[in-house]
Amino acid sequence: MSACKILPCIWNISAKMSVAEYDEHESKFLRKAKENPFVPAGMAGFCAIVGYGLYRLKSRGNTKMSVHLIHMRVAAQGFVVGAMTLGVICSMYRDYVLKPAAEQKALKSEQ
Repeated sequence: MSACKILPCIWNISAKMSVAEYDEHESKFLRKAKENPFVPAGMAGFCAIVGYGLYRLKSRGNTKMSVHLIHMRVAAQGFVVGAMTLGVICSMYRDYVLKPAAEQKALKSEQ
């Protein structure tokens, strides 16, 4: 199947998406970003590291291309894993420290 036959099909699918559906998906992303802000931060960091690595590609010196790309990939993955770890720690703090404290405070105010 050629690309000319596939692309019109994709364009027709995206053209059929209504404005309400588009707004729904956009608000879903924003809602998820508010729930876990480290995901967009991880994505931004990944893009920044890859962009910097590509910028430094010209002046890599005597380093082989494959070694430079591996270092860039490891740095980008490390940033994403770090952002995910911070997100999990923040989520656990909210769920297991802040929420029980608020529940206990509500119980004391009822009594």
